Amino acid sequence: MATTILVAGTASHVGKSTVAAGLCRLLADRGVSVAPFKAQNMSNNARATPGGEIGVSQYVQARAARVAPATDHNPVLLKPRGDGESQLIVDGEAVGHFEAGSYYEDHWDDALAAAEAAHDRLAAEHDVIVAEGAGSIAEINLHHRDLANVETARFADADVVLVADIERGGVFASLVGTLELVPDDVRERIVGAVVTKFRGDRSLLAPGLDAFEERTGVPVLGVVPYDDPGLPEEDSVALPPVGQRAVHGDDDGVPDEDSVTVAVPRLPRISNFTDLQPLAAEPGVRVAYVPPSASLSEADAVVLPGSKNTVDDLLALREVGFGERLRAFNGPIVGLCGGYQMLGEEITNAALEGTGPRERVDGFGLLPVRTRFSTEKTVEHVERHIEGVGPLAGAGGTVSGYEIHMGESEPTADVARPFGDDGAATERVVGTYLHDLFANQEAIDSFVRNVFEVAGIDRPPATTAARPDPYGRAAELVRDHIDPDLLPVDW
Repeated sequence: MATTILVAGTASHVGKSTVAAGLCRLLADRGVSVAPFKAQNMSNNARATPGGEIGVSQYVQARAARVAPATDHNPVLLKPRGDGESQLIVDGEAVGHFEAGSYYEDHWDDALAAAEAAHDRLAAEHDVIVAEGAGSIAEINLHHRDLANVETARFADADVVLVADIERGGVFASLVGTLELVPDDVRERIVGAVVTKFRGDRSLLAPGLDAFEERTGVPVLGVVPYDDPGLPEEDSVALPPVGQRAVHGDDDGVPDEDSVTVAVPRLPRISNFTDLQPLAAEPGVRVAYVPPSASLSEADAVVLPGSKNTVDDLLALREVGFGERLRAFNGPIVGLCGGYQMLGEEITNAALEGTGPRERVDGFGLLPVRTRFSTEKTVEHVERHIEGVGPLAGAGGTVSGYEIHMGESEPTADVARPFGDDGAATERVVGTYLHDLFANQEAIDSFVRNVFEVAGIDRPPATTAARPDPYGRAAELVRDHIDPDLLPVDW
């Protein structure tokens, strides 16, 4: 039977995903057969596998573990779509849309059974399972139905590593409070704690670590410094709230006057915003998540990201006049998935993707495209031959990525089709269903080059250094700052 390590947290966004990915890569590099697992995830950042869709963190952790991503790695996925409702994905397949009460009353037992079965299959094939919890393991109102934390610890007979973030303050109170609140049988499974996102002199923290260990009897396995290995973010906690402007990718040493800004409207139901991370890593490119009501006067390009609820996000943008500002914008515009649908002339059968009984909704009219929603969902990895036009002018060859969407978009007039049957483009606008477009060197090079040319700014020279391996960097953080001998693994 495989050993299962559950990487649980005192709260959301404390670094569980990084620790889990680092463990996966470190174990794989030492010849251990390892697989990731998260019984239940809630995220609109999903990835396609041959069997369906899973959360982005488990996709990333599978790659870190050097195994093919599969639905067993994340058997239950909830994708929020607004108004307290989420789409339920079980074993990669969409089951339906449910409010929280309906999910727990009518579907939670099936979800638990699916999670147990998936874990059993992984345990039969691997020596170690690195499971990731969700949010906090100490949510006492959820302990009777906490699938990702409490139930996983029980059915997987897991050893629990508790992760706490010192960056937000009160790390010892978080750790001690969590130990006090977890169920007694789960408390007995906690083998150690990890403090993450530490800045400064570790010796100054030592008295607190000693006092924590003496008080609780739980050893501190390590203190991980503040570092971002570059793994994709799992949820919108990493993005700024609506009404607050934030810029990512501004640590490249390029002066502001030599840089361009790519504005991304911070949609209420934004999904797969990890599509923008490669852009933010480009020298001289600032990716700014702006409120839908913000001016585009400081932007050099605009990217409309994916949405879990295209219709309602489209209506939210129209309500604050975003469409008028977008039509008046003269720079390159890219729409990805839901953003592509918004750029078209209209969406029909709209009630399937919105929260109201609408049959038809007008798009922004920047592409001669009509989208019709259906109950069939496309979830697949794809390769496309690209013929660069408009914002992607100059690109050529093959690009790859994945598609996750409902409905199809068809041209209403002659228009360039840069990806064959997918997408549409004009001189300044391009739309596509292809997620991970900017992870393709041809596509990102052509787009960034065209943005700089339109802005009238000389593009900074590309860095000659190899891009850091995020999996390797996560493994280094674990190897260098967590004592592997204290982990319940036969190395």
